[in-house]
Amino acid sequence: MKAVTQIKSKKFCFKKIFFLSYLSIGLLNEPHLISQPIVNRNLSEELKISDISFITKAIKKTGASVVTIDTQRLVKNKQFSRDSRIFIDPYFERFFGLQLPRENQPQIEQSQGSGFIFEDGLVMTNAHVVNGSEKLIVGLSNGTKYKGDLIGQDSLTDIAVIKLQGRGPWPKAILGDSSKIEVGDWAIAVGNPFGLENTVTLGIISNLNRNVSQLGIYDKKFELIQTDAAINPGNSGGPLLNSTGEVIGINTLIRSGPGAGLSFAIPINKAKNIASQLIKNGRAIHPMIGINLIDENSFEINKNIVKIGYVVPNSPAEQSGFYANDIIIKVGNKDINNSSDVINAISNNGINQYINITIKRNNKIITLKVKPVDITNLSRN
Repeated sequence: MKAVTQIKSKKFCFKKIFFLSYLSIGLLNEPHLISQPIVNRNLSEELKISDISFITKAIKKTGASVVTIDTQRLVKNKQFSRDSRIFIDPYFERFFGLQLPRENQPQIEQSQGSGFIFEDGLVMTNAHVVNGSEKLIVGLSNGTKYKGDLIGQDSLTDIAVIKLQGRGPWPKAILGDSSKIEVGDWAIAVGNPFGLENTVTLGIISNLNRNVSQLGIYDKKFELIQTDAAINPGNSGGPLLNSTGEVIGINTLIRSGPGAGLSFAIPINKAKNIASQLIKNGRAIHPMIGINLIDENSFEINKNIVKIGYVVPNSPAEQSGFYANDIIIKVGNKDINNSSDVINAISNNGINQYINITIKRNNKIITLKVKPVDITNLSRN
């Protein structure tokens, strides 16, 4: 019995040693399946996308909608006296084989600007880009060119809309909300400066609601977004994008000077409103009452006040009893902090309906009722 027990004990020890050896070999030599990395294809794609900058993503989203606008204007430079009729009559020129001096012959003036497709077959740009043009050629980023028809332009806000002669589908820009942008946000300017297509510059929003009168411009009516993103000749009419590729403004002008230049864009919310009117009516309505506004800082109350600097004769404002130096406190239910508040409140009211304007005159609070009219009717008074 003892011998049998010893044999069993030896077998058990042998099995134990064999098992431990097998386990050790398994630990030292990792199986092939365990050594394979676990690949997540979706994760890999996300990592590749994350390497692309937000600027590239923004341009991929909206860049195809940016267009080049080539314009042609006929410039007539004939400056002859009334006695020089033989040179004015083209039949005499042909009959006698006369040639006008080249500098006095009608010349074709060509220029270039930018724009972007915002609806099917419709391009938004600056009015000064297309003003006086007899021929419009619109070029897409893929090299295709189309003739364009001017639907309407509004010189007061510098907005114009062009209809393309062709069939889509069209690459359309995504329009953002300019009321949501803040100083310090990213700004991406896209356009064709100096004829160099698809040029992109980067900056930030430097200021909001910049009144054009602060720039010495008095024949326009709009507030501007100020940015340090470089805008050059030919950029006019192109889009100003936010970091996600949405259009927040239309590049419109630059102010050069010592050091870095300043760039300005029309807020897209204002541009959309004007474009909608141009598409529907061929013109835009601008409600006005006939006053010039001055922003002043009152040291007494340590607050900005809005004062009337001038009242247009025979205007709704004069007829309603407004005077120079009246301080505007409220327009409708809107408290006034700057001249922009007055302009926006009157514009939102529309024409041919009264609005109450509360003023301060000689320490007295007075409320006057006035009916705004379109600026075209104001100029006729």
